[in-house]
Amino acid sequence: MTLTDQHIDSLLEHCKKGNQLAQLEVYNRYQRAMYNVAVRIVKDTAEAEDIMQESFISAFNKLDTFKGTATFGSWLKRIVVNNSISQYKKQQRFIDIPDETIAETIEEASGIPEEDYTTDKAASILSCMETLHRTYHQILTLHLIEGYDYEEICEILDISYANCRTLMSRAKESLRKKLKIAS
Repeated sequence: MTLTDQHIDSLLEHCKKGNQLAQLEVYNRYQRAMYNVAVRIVKDTAEAEDIMQESFISAFNKLDTFKGTATFGSWLKRIVVNNSISQYKKQQRFIDIPDETIAETIEEASGIPEEDYTTDKAASILSCMETLHRTYHQILTLHLIEGYDYEEICEILDISYANCRTLMSRAKESLRKKLKIAS
């Protein structure tokens, strides 16, 4: 049986022993999904690739802490999300451009209102999400796009359950208002 035919649990056992072929196989199985998670959060392809690779290195180094209570994919995804959010916060310290300025710049540059670019409803919603406050955007992305439940979001963002529910409610209401204005 080749490494590509093996179940993930046996691959992880080989990874714990330092088998680089097993690590490569795990990387090949999960890298595309983890890259997509990272790029949705940091919005930069090169940065997302770096985060993904660093997350794999971190996961392989901490593989002995993987208890198996969740799937390996979800455990790895949590590492990627945490690293992505951390990097995103670092980026935001240096770039502080109000969302209104960006929308006005796009409109002025094209002469066409931004909403004319997209006719697809999903693209419109994602576009509106981009204009939300950073915290609202993060919590909606984790819940609506990544599929995390409230308890998982609480752990990822290190907030209380009540705070998570409040933030989610406010984020959804803010998104509704922006969608109402855009339509």
